[in-house]
Amino acid sequence: MTATRACLVALVVALTFLFMEGRATAARMSAGNLVQRRREVRSLLRRLNKPPVASIQSPDGDIIDCVHIIEQPAFDHLLLKNHTIQMYPSYNPKGMQHHSNITPHLITQIWHQNGKCPEHTIPIRRTKEEHVLRASSVRRFGTKMPRSIPLVNPINDTNTPNILRGHQYATASARYDKCHGSKGTFNMWKPAIARANDFSLTQLWITAGSYNGNNLNTIEVGWQVFPNLYGDSNTRLFIYWTRDAYQTTGCYNLLCSGFIQTSNQITIGGSISPTSTYGGTQYDIDILVWKDRAGGNWWLQVGGYNVGYWPSYIFSDLAHSASAIMWGGEIFSPDAGQTSTHMGSGHFPNEGFGKASHIKNIQVVNSSNCLNPPSDVGLITERNNCYNVQTGNYGDWGTYIYYGGPGNNPNCP
Repeated sequence: MTATRACLVALVVALTFLFMEGRATAARMSAGNLVQRRREVRSLLRRLNKPPVASIQSPDGDIIDCVHIIEQPAFDHLLLKNHTIQMYPSYNPKGMQHHSNITPHLITQIWHQNGKCPEHTIPIRRTKEEHVLRASSVRRFGTKMPRSIPLVNPINDTNTPNILRGHQYATASARYDKCHGSKGTFNMWKPAIARANDFSLTQLWITAGSYNGNNLNTIEVGWQVFPNLYGDSNTRLFIYWTRDAYQTTGCYNLLCSGFIQTSNQITIGGSISPTSTYGGTQYDIDILVWKDRAGGNWWLQVGGYNVGYWPSYIFSDLAHSASAIMWGGEIFSPDAGQTSTHMGSGHFPNEGFGKASHIKNIQVVNSSNCLNPPSDVGLITERNNCYNVQTGNYGDWGTYIYYGGPGNNPNCP
């Protein structure tokens, strides 16, 4: 009996020792992983945050670094080491002017209130450690998950698949043999975000290639509210690109090398103000992306400013031309259940001007460098009781869409 009791005591002591040793080992591993992660973060920050000529503290909490144009992150790209900067596009698309009887209200970026960057520099939003630590991994910071774009199928096609769980779209699209860009006037809003990891955006997509061959090329521009990336709920200008269906290439804004910025006026990733109010003042911004006929680079113009370009040779299929264009809204919510994150204004298209979000004067740049209305426009949405899209053509609005919705509601459980 005494021997049995002694054996049990010894067993308990041994198990306790093993348990405590296991916890200590786990703690050491966890501490080691944290140290390694912070080391990776600091290495990334050194690559992204180039030495500034000057810095501006924005009222929204951002720090805008004015970096010499030749020191920007784009030139870390192996293909751009000996690149000569093209400061201006060789040609603008023909037919850019449009007239509207609705007076436009100008928007600005919030950092402009506290200064401007000098000539020969570009404004870059400084990346902070807390921005990176919110990402699932340092490697995935500033990138989309693979298959983050809808297929170009019409709204009534029952075979339209759910491309990626958590993504919902309300977009218009058009296919082309050869397309060289697109332009639109985008209504600006500040949609409510229901969950910490959700985002809401409005954008245009210029695409070529396909998912099937992992050679989908995209150029994407618009505005978004994305707390997990930016740390706040401000409406922000963004860009994105990929050449391999979001597998390993591309990123948001200037968070990797690729896009070459030339403007000292616009911060990509910077907050935009003011935004529209329901039933009140409406604010719009013109966005144009087109392929320069001389150099082949894909230029970006925002609010009349030539911001910069994607060199054609960072792409495969888009090095030549685009085959599809899309315009509209996207919601991402990785958590289970229908989110109540708003798309656009958070109201359905049938409410119309001043209440539903819109994109108007939608045009496409053809292979002759002329802007024309899109043809054979299809609509893409999966749950139109959550988010919906309508298209039309009217007077000085040209081709337009109303889109958006509130997400979760009695008809969208």
